Amino acid sequence: MKIVQASAASSMANPHGVTVQALHRTEHVQVNLVTLQAGEELKLHTTPVDAFFYVLEGEGVVEIDGEQVKVGAETLVDSPAGHPHRLMNPGTGVFRFLVVKTPAQR
Repeated sequence: MKIVQASAASSMANPHGVTVQALHRTEHVQVNLVTLQAGEELKLHTTPVDAFFYVLEGEGVVEIDGEQVKVGAETLVDSPAGHPHRLMNPGTGVFRFLVVKTPAQR
């Protein structure tokens, strides 16, 4: 059995300059926890694999293919492979979400 405490997971370097913690990875799936502080955002990018975002805490904005939607806790957003996307925290609190990629991005 493998158990991962998110609070103990180390941060990983990323091109967005934000806090990303790797929670789980196999050849089939990759799960990262992203924390955006007030004013932080991911850079607009595409991924070669399907992904989804699951909001754990706070509120933020998800942009996919130029469409922006405000999201909050307990919301799942599908992000198909090859579509430009980013997540933003224009608010004053913390915005935390899981990023799940299938299969795992190399």
